[in-house]
Amino acid sequence: MKHHYLGLAARKKGAWRQLFVHGSKYDLNHLKIYLQERYQGETMLTKNGRSALALALKGYFEKGDKVIVNGFTCYAVYEAVKAAGLTPVFADITKEDLNFSVETISKVADGAKGIIIQNTLGNPVDIEAIEAFAKEKNLLIVEDLAHCVGINYRDGREAGTVGIATALSFGKDKSIDTITGGAVIFRAPRKHEIKAPAKAPARSDNFRARFYPMAGAMCRGLSYVHLGGAMMKLFLKLHMVEKSADNKLDLSVKPAKFEAKLALEQIKTLKNEKPLREFYLVRSRDEVLKKLKKVGYYFDGFWYEKPISPARYYNKVHFPESDCPVAVMVASTIINFPTHYDKKELERAKEIVKEYL
Repeated sequence: MKHHYLGLAARKKGAWRQLFVHGSKYDLNHLKIYLQERYQGETMLTKNGRSALALALKGYFEKGDKVIVNGFTCYAVYEAVKAAGLTPVFADITKEDLNFSVETISKVADGAKGIIIQNTLGNPVDIEAIEAFAKEKNLLIVEDLAHCVGINYRDGREAGTVGIATALSFGKDKSIDTITGGAVIFRAPRKHEIKAPAKAPARSDNFRARFYPMAGAMCRGLSYVHLGGAMMKLFLKLHMVEKSADNKLDLSVKPAKFEAKLALEQIKTLKNEKPLREFYLVRSRDEVLKKLKKVGYYFDGFWYEKPISPARYYNKVHFPESDCPVAVMVASTIINFPTHYDKKELERAKEIVKEYL
């Protein structure tokens, strides 16, 4: 199993850098200016991606407005829509790219005012068709780049340059990963005044964001002797790390300075020539995950085990399963490969997964 360790040195180097990197006000300002120029709009830096998305929605919609959301997404998106005072309407997806289509959107578009495009796992939507439909129905497009910073749509335009607003997440396992942080870019004149987040993160939040990559590296190393899960549970119990879904929405907090420095470094060098995560639909998923774990792969926390993940928040959403049958099917059969393994490390995992396609 030596090939599993090929990316370990690089991951440890990144973990040490996150733990000790120094940031400054210059890094916050430089990141803001860079995003303004890249996405052509007024930029605000935020505590996390869900806060960015909530601010984007608050800028353009009235309370109670219906907004179309991908039927296969995370609780953070639902939370952002609700925090903006809006009503989420879920559209079913296709199993080929995990995105909604014009056909599925059209079934829920009556009375809607907007649509959030997320390009699931870095797979781009058919933007030309959706944009044409949105214009016909007077739907405002907001782009969520958590999975897809730097990708191009099929017509050549970069994701984030189409809608009235663009939201970025710098959360764990996202396209830009500094554990927390985010940004919103208002690309069209806003209807409502928005106050830019100005409060610095709590010291405890900064510690957790700095320590998480090191904790992950330690737990993955121990996963090969089947102790990684127990160590992560200990870190969570001691509040030394925090699960991504538990990173609370807060419209008053900006990112840490070191997060801005790391985010800018990553976005400048990012080359998204393939989707963020490779996915497969399998039978007997629990059996597959057990086989993967037996040979040292720690795939817990993959996106998504429920149509709206994580499972512990699913009942809060009251998801319309009968209206989104493909999303329900995909959520029960999908395996997608985490971002912290490199291509060679995943060769054995692919062999196992492909036996169950």
